[in-house]
Amino acid sequence: MVHILYIEDESEIGNWVTKDLKERGYDVTWLKSGENAEEYLATVDIAILDIMLPGLDGFSIGKRMKREMQNFPILMLSARTAVEDKIEGLSFADDYLTKPFHPDELAARIDVLLRRFQKNDDILEIQHLKIYTKDLRIIDKNKEEEIQLTGKQYYLFQYFIRHLNQILTKEQLYEGVWGETYIEGDKTLMVHIRYLREKIEENPGKPIIIETIRGIGYRVKQ
Repeated sequence: MVHILYIEDESEIGNWVTKDLKERGYDVTWLKSGENAEEYLATVDIAILDIMLPGLDGFSIGKRMKREMQNFPILMLSARTAVEDKIEGLSFADDYLTKPFHPDELAARIDVLLRRFQKNDDILEIQHLKIYTKDLRIIDKNKEEEIQLTGKQYYLFQYFIRHLNQILTKEQLYEGVWGETYIEGDKTLMVHIRYLREKIEENPGKPIIIETIRGIGYRVKQ
């Protein structure tokens, strides 16, 4: 089932759109603000964003999403019809639909974006791991067993997979996973990486999946 992240602060419109999309067979997560919206990226297939929102506006949220996952479809849905708004929206988003709109048109545009971004590479293989990227299920191919991650292990590995082949600093990892500024000397990240390696590495003492880049940070390389 297609999972839609829908961000709209107006209750009347949000209820109507959410109800219509669910009746069409979509799974919808409706948020009234964009706070922590990036946390949903790994579990949804498309985002529909209003522009005028409390806190961060839809433009800022959408740009953040694209920085996190470039190949993720975003549809702007807004009452703002000015050409300059559309131009700004389409500078990062993949479609822009103005209110009022017919629900059939919204559904048609969603379908077009889903076809355009349809992936055939939902399975990622790294060393002895087979990773189903949609729900981050991890299979040990040698043992034919699923590897269960818990808590921060899951979010930490998810962050590595979203930034595959990139060298990530300790600061980037800590801020991306814990949402706080890294303090030099804090052992929290190092401890969690050790626990994660114990789950996914064949030889945690000589890791080949989560590489240590001396003096910089870490990398997961395909």
